[in-house]
Amino acid sequence: MDDIRFCGQPLDEAQLALIVELARRYGRLSRHELALTVCELLDWRRPKGQLKSIECRALLEKLHDNGRICLPALKAGRPKGAATSTRMAWDPEPSLIDVPLEALRPVRLERVETCAQRDQWRSLVARHHYLGHRVPFGAHLRYLIKAAQENVLGCLQFSSPAWRMSARDRWIGWDDATRAARLQHTVSNSRFLVLPHVRVKNLASHVLALALRQVTTDWTAAYGVQPLLAETLVDPARFTGHCYRAAHWIDVGLTSGRGRQDRHHERHGACPKRVFLYPLVTDAREKLQKPSRPLA
Repeated sequence: MDDIRFCGQPLDEAQLALIVELARRYGRLSRHELALTVCELLDWRRPKGQLKSIECRALLEKLHDNGRICLPALKAGRPKGAATSTRMAWDPEPSLIDVPLEALRPVRLERVETCAQRDQWRSLVARHHYLGHRVPFGAHLRYLIKAAQENVLGCLQFSSPAWRMSARDRWIGWDDATRAARLQHTVSNSRFLVLPHVRVKNLASHVLALALRQVTTDWTAAYGVQPLLAETLVDPARFTGHCYRAAHWIDVGLTSGRGRQDRHHERHGACPKRVFLYPLVTDAREKLQKPSRPLA
């Protein structure tokens, strides 16, 4: 491999393979979105935690110029300095929903596509999810959870997976090279919110079952990549993960707890999260283990 460097450091084979795969699979992302996704997955950050997206985009364009990847055509962007705003829809206090699940059926997932839907999703997550609202990097899909009566019951988000997570990687049987080649067949359930006034038994596990079927179809259509495995993290200090267990997700252990920005392992074990996985096809692990095997 030619000596390809990022911020003075040579890229290894696994990093380059991941970038090539991202560019091939996510051809619909803009150059900026692709750079953000690469930085997030490879944890390329400045000392204060900001992603090195400018340097990464320059690297991507260099790889494009020498024929290693093919980038999308440049898009017209907003003026420099324009910020992404979140309009907060402060609705009146909603009425308690405390009914059997059958009374709300059919529950459905409404994909967030319009400006109004995005404002509503952001407002609800910012107010009611303990992690708040954060613009996801690169590939992602968002949903509003709705009852038959059109009441909004909650929110869901699926996004790009973690670059490295030892409990997941052990369960699959990944080494670095295989992970780089197969990572984009994994999706992360990065937000799941049932609104606090909704107290419906078995709703959360029912929604997860709906979501896994729908995201498989929607993600493949949106990004041209068939997801084979879903992952999520649960904070055991806050939640038991009961709804994931009830929906037959697999508990594969804990993270190290140090987080993406702890580059010097100073917070090892400080806030471990429980890792849950759900195979989206029957032979998910076998397909994810074999980098030489073509995937549909």
